[in-house]
Amino acid sequence: MDDYTIDVTKIEALITEKTTAIIPVHVFGNVCNIEAIEQLAKKYNLKVIYDAAHAFGVKYKNKSIANYGDISMYSFHATKVFHTLEGGCLTFNNPIYKEKLESYKNFGLSEDYSIKYIGTNSKMNEFQAAMGICNLRYIDEEIIKRSKVINKYYEKLQLISGIKLLPDIVDTPKNFSHFPVIFDGFKKSRDQIYDELMESNIHTKKYFYPLTSEADYFNQEYDINKTPIAKFISERVLILPLYGDLELDIVEKICNIILS
Repeated sequence: MDDYTIDVTKIEALITEKTTAIIPVHVFGNVCNIEAIEQLAKKYNLKVIYDAAHAFGVKYKNKSIANYGDISMYSFHATKVFHTLEGGCLTFNNPIYKEKLESYKNFGLSEDYSIKYIGTNSKMNEFQAAMGICNLRYIDEEIIKRSKVINKYYEKLQLISGIKLLPDIVDTPKNFSHFPVIFDGFKKSRDQIYDELMESNIHTKKYFYPLTSEADYFNQEYDINKTPIAKFISERVLILPLYGDLELDIVEKICNIILS
């Protein structure tokens, strides 16, 4: 619960004969328990597909997390620490995947124009690629600037009762993609703080809220009581503004509204 990633102690009991893969999420740049997941995958001959949307540039034990698991998925949406306006990528080190994934992203077409798979149009266009190349030049500088913003948030909020901030994870330097705050036992609820910040034209995000399992589309197909920690966090977490050029006096203002 402390880093909001998958609870590896609960995975094995959920594996059945129909299970083919484990799909963990590196939440807010926090890396999952890679070793434990790898051991389970080997034990049951499962694939591991990481959702690394929040973890661009993150390393674990001096090795890019893109090297772990069978596939890692990255988001290049405009809200991410590195972006191409929209889009993303998959990383993998098994050449067998290349032909199939290239086909999937291009309507299912193969090089000889035969259709082997049901695909989609997921190709990155030239403008997105150019934007990504430009942003790569500034990614290290952006992370450094974001770290200064984060430090100011920590200075103002880390010792406040009822407010919980992300802990440091051993062997995993942060990429400062998001700044989540848990309000648990604070004098105001998460929703009250969200509303008060919005009154000052400060936009925050209830992330992840509502849970996927609560969406109307699924028509109560899933029992929310089976994921109590996810429910607990979704009702208490708020993502505060974070970008490299965010002025520190604005950070002070945000914190003062929260604490006032």
